[in-house]
Amino acid sequence: MKTWFLLPLFFCTTLAIASEDDPDADASEPPVKNTEKAPLKSTDPSKRQCRGVHLGYEAPAARAAYIEVTPEKSSPGTYFCALGFNRGYLGIQDFGDGRKIAIFSVWGASDPTDSKNPPPADEQPVTLVQKGDNVLEGRLGGYGMAGQARLVFRWEIGKPTRFFLQAKTTEDGTDFTAHVFDPLQLKWRLVGIFRSHDNAGNVEGLYSFIEDFRRNFESAKVVHKAEYSNGWVLTTDNKWQPLLEARFTADATSVTNVDAGPVQDGFFLQTGGDTENKTGRLWQTLTREAKSERPVDVDELLGK
Repeated sequence: MKTWFLLPLFFCTTLAIASEDDPDADASEPPVKNTEKAPLKSTDPSKRQCRGVHLGYEAPAARAAYIEVTPEKSSPGTYFCALGFNRGYLGIQDFGDGRKIAIFSVWGASDPTDSKNPPPADEQPVTLVQKGDNVLEGRLGGYGMAGQARLVFRWEIGKPTRFFLQAKTTEDGTDFTAHVFDPLQLKWRLVGIFRSHDNAGNVEGLYSFIEDFRRNFESAKVVHKAEYSNGWVLTTDNKWQPLLEARFTADATSVTNVDAGPVQDGFFLQTGGDTENKTGRLWQTLTREAKSERPVDVDELLGK
């Protein structure tokens, strides 16, 4: 006859199932509880998530920056940072099931991760001055001092998304403005304008990265890849300069399936899955050829 046992308590609900293991068990006895502990799922970050990979650009302090990002391989939770800088970042994220957005975040001069005692709303070091149509405002999770603007934006695998970021000094601080080009509407769309009240000044410390925010063990098995091309900065003396050099770095996750290297007019980043480190070495400075032409349609956005 069949005996019964209970699944271990790490399940959200208790479920009785039949077992053929002991056909002679006495039916009058209560079900036997399985007291053996189930093996715990590994919490090793190297198995839970892809390693975060970055490109740190060689660039002067700038009034503005431009780049094109072409995601080639993605999975739910992937964030492709297009233009990161010393006060925030601008990029696109994949939420799965066709849900995709553009995100722009800016924080103040203090440690952005210090969210234990954030100041009241009227004393925030960063405030939203203006947001684009259909943009949602929020605070960046885990970054108590940071503002965030989110726009539903259906970017596509294999197609470039164009980004433009600029800084403008005002009487009350520095305004950081982000635009993304909409290929369906054939126009630049405002994501948001955030004001840093501590006179941040310029766009500095430019970088790009790929981050796996799903971190559910399955996402680490998937390749994440994008190209970052046609990067430019408008220097503080109003000269356009291409982004020709980038240092390849990564976070502390202890895996080696990461790669980066130059491509036509830019660089690629790749992490996770069956990626092999066969192009660029970590901590190496990569160089691309200066063949691309600067974008001219962003001139109409300058100062806005």
